Amino acid sequence: MSQTIFDNIRIVLCQTSHPGNIGSAARAMKTMGFQHLYLVQPDKFPNPQASALAAGADDVLDSAIVTQTLSEALVGCAFAIGMSARKRYLSHETVNAREAAVQANTYAASQPVALVFGTEMSGLTNAELDCCQLLAMIPANPEYSSLNLAMAVQLVCYELRMTALEGKLDAPAGEVLATNDELERFYVHLEETLLQIGYLNPNAPKKLFERMRRLYSRARLEKEEVNLLRGVLTLTKEPRKHTKY
Repeated sequence: MSQTIFDNIRIVLCQTSHPGNIGSAARAMKTMGFQHLYLVQPDKFPNPQASALAAGADDVLDSAIVTQTLSEALVGCAFAIGMSARKRYLSHETVNAREAAVQANTYAASQPVALVFGTEMSGLTNAELDCCQLLAMIPANPEYSSLNLAMAVQLVCYELRMTALEGKLDAPAGEVLATNDELERFYVHLEETLLQIGYLNPNAPKKLFERMRRLYSRARLEKEEVNLLRGVLTLTKEPRKHTKY
């Protein structure tokens, strides 16, 4: 079970500015037994500084997957946790890193899960957080809460490791969650339908639709539930004519 969890966890770094942080993050991951690193639009990668600070974790760097969008990095993931250094006034459930590790490992026992970190200067954008189902924070000293990106990765990977090794999981869920790419296709279908029926303002659909995304994100939809909802959307766009018997 523990090995399955380690294999199903991916660390995603978004728009990392300093290549040294990528190398240090790779080192932090390897020391805790994690190997799947995803990089979303890194400023400089590959880079000698990343290799130098990886300090022997070159295999993690060599197998890192570089993508242009966060959605690409989350393809196949059933659950994504966005890490934040500050309180966000969004509708996401927010937990500390230890509780996030419990939830992450519970899903990772059967499906891929991602821990998502933002850029060094400003963290994750609201749009990036909309790709996540949970928001997590490291409860650092409120008078000085600044953490280097690689330090944050190290702390989170430690919590994930200890939770996995100690078996501190929630009751295993029987459901199979929809993956991020399945959800994104659903969101496209939903937006098209809401525009067609006049629910969304075609000149400014995004603000209201962001709230719709967060509503469904909190629900943690199962694969079958997404299929049911998409069936409703299809019939909303093209209603069937009832046959009289």
